Amino acid sequence: MTTYFTRTALAALLAASCISGMAQNIAIVNGKAVPSTRLEAMLRQMERAGRPAPPDAAAQIKDRLVLFEIISQEGQKRGLDATDEFKSQVELLRQNLLVNDVMADFQKTHAPTDAEVQAEYDKFAAANGGKEYKARHILVEKEDEAKKIIAQLKKGGKFEDIAKKSSKDTGSGAKGGELDWAGPASYVKEFAEAMVALGKGKTSEAPVKSQFGFHIIRVDDVREAQLPKIEEVKPQIVQQLMQQKSSAYIEELRAKARIE
Repeated sequence: MTTYFTRTALAALLAASCISGMAQNIAIVNGKAVPSTRLEAMLRQMERAGRPAPPDAAAQIKDRLVLFEIISQEGQKRGLDATDEFKSQVELLRQNLLVNDVMADFQKTHAPTDAEVQAEYDKFAAANGGKEYKARHILVEKEDEAKKIIAQLKKGGKFEDIAKKSSKDTGSGAKGGELDWAGPASYVKEFAEAMVALGKGKTSEAPVKSQFGFHIIRVDDVREAQLPKIEEVKPQIVQQLMQQKSSAYIEELRAKARIE
């Protein structure tokens, strides 16, 4: 993702914030320094998040940091930072930052390789290859009702019209029973087996029972599965592999930990 701040622009902003003898601090508030590293950290957060920012972002952030320091000092005067609740919240924030940094560091050094991406794509292709079917179905509650519909079809009844009128599957029924292109794995076993057994243009001669009721199936077309190219799905594969590696790393850390 292209961010508002390039490294050059970020460096320029940081440099601009460190003029007038304030290379280490952006301000001194009631005698206490506000270090420029805070400004740098906030700018880098914006850069990583890819959030658009105005040209005067550094000045706006400086004003915000100065205000934070003023209010923080007031909180310290009141002793609000000495409560157990405050200390617990600070510890939770510290741990959250450490967790994020540990995982970010792990991901930098364990990015999926091209070979790993290819292997994952090959598994996907093997599981989703083969034939795809463009089918229609009419779903009813009772077997006798399904048999009557099959009889109507044999007498010249129009599949699409009957599906719109009688199918329990209102989604496909509204489209004349039409289902999207899909492989057998997309359907329950009984439906898939009956669909595959039919030839192109054929309609089931007997009701097909499944957990949903009784189906009358028609296969309109058959083709080889249309799989996306590896370049098209590589970002998703990389994300999936990174999640798997991160989960495995977390479980490894958990297994090594001594929990009493």
